[in-house]
Amino acid sequence: MKGKWAAGIPPRNFTWVIKDRLAMSERPGGFAPNHRKVRRQEEIIWLQVQGFNRVVSLLPSSHNLQAYEEKSLASVHYPLPSSGDVRGILTEVYRDVHVRLAGGERILVHQEELGDRVSGVIAGYLLWSSRLPTGPQAVTVLEHLTGHPMGPSGRELVAVAGQLAPVTGQPGTGSTQTA
Repeated sequence: MKGKWAAGIPPRNFTWVIKDRLAMSERPGGFAPNHRKVRRQEEIIWLQVQGFNRVVSLLPSSHNLQAYEEKSLASVHYPLPSSGDVRGILTEVYRDVHVRLAGGERILVHQEELGDRVSGVIAGYLLWSSRLPTGPQAVTVLEHLTGHPMGPSGRELVAVAGQLAPVTGQPGTGSTQTA
């Protein structure tokens, strides 16, 4: 690959949450009806060029995990259910992200699209990790970063995060793909 494409292209709606450490976006390659393999490859190349060590997928399915493995980009899959009890999965995600950030890794978290659910998970992490003191502040920060109000499903995830045990323990046990 030559020219400007050699560095890839950023995933759509790419947003830094913690500058140069933690980011979020829609799924590399786009969401289901608009997903393109070539675009996915270009976006994975961009993530590698930018120094990302790990991708955290919150998709209900294992889409993209094989593509990350083929490109030697470490990934972990935490399928976030659309309903029901999410406390266990959020605890695993938060512990994993927290330990890896403390270890100096650069992480991208994504779901199908950059919507309320992924924003709620990230705002919940900021609350859980004591980076922000209250749920409303975490919601406000994410609304500012995304430029969109957070809906009920995202706010519900932040409320759940506020009820979880604070930072302690080792990384979660989600299924991982390592480079």
